[in-house]
Amino acid sequence: MPLVSVVMPVYNSAATLSAAVRSVLTQTHSDLELLITDDQSSDGSMDLLREFAKEDERVLPESASEQGGAGRARNLAMQRARGDYIAFLDSDDMWLPEKTERQLRFAAEGAAPLTFTSYFKMDADYDGESTDWVPNGRVVRARKHVDYRAMLFQDHIGALTAMYDRNVLGTRLMPEMRKRQDYALWLSIMRDGFDARGLAEPLAVYRAHQAGSLSSNKLSLVQYNWALYRQHEHLSVPRATQALVGAAWQSMRNSRI
Repeated sequence: MPLVSVVMPVYNSAATLSAAVRSVLTQTHSDLELLITDDQSSDGSMDLLREFAKEDERVLPESASEQGGAGRARNLAMQRARGDYIAFLDSDDMWLPEKTERQLRFAAEGAAPLTFTSYFKMDADYDGESTDWVPNGRVVRARKHVDYRAMLFQDHIGALTAMYDRNVLGTRLMPEMRKRQDYALWLSIMRDGFDARGLAEPLAVYRAHQAGSLSSNKLSLVQYNWALYRQHEHLSVPRATQALVGAAWQSMRNSRI
């Protein structure tokens, strides 16, 4: 039974945090640890986490000493990981109950150190639990196989579905960028020659943000993608431009789901 270390960054997430945490604790694969870094929340998120920790020893919250953003919060959690696999979930999203079990089996069968799955999208105001989720037609489909070249021109991996094999890849941290840290991590793994494999079954639920928020404004990600292509991947200007167009197209396409 492999141990899965689940990494969750938290910042002022009290409204959605409980459902996210419970979606991990109700997994059919129960051999896991939930490593949470609270990034100096001011809304009582840490108090909620302490209550969960009292009830379930698998919940392991810590407060960041200073506010550093989601990338640093994830890295602090990963540095505490003991698991064979590291998986990711944000504090406003949810996993469906069999996500971990099915993905572990998929990873073992395909000998794939980096895997991801399809996922559903839910409205921002959804207030149910993962165990109550009724499948809808809003599905972001996972591609079967993704290599470095394909990933450069389109981020195919939903972070809430990603899982990597720590025994094969070691502990891989994210660059501490304000946005796109997860994309940078997948690219760094693939740059080292490890492709990703996608499971077609939707096994997680992503919360679509309200119109006008930073997350829903796709144009706001352009500068972060550009910095990623130029500074981290060291692409030429023409190639970075080509990648940027592809990423923008896919982002707009997914936003219509």
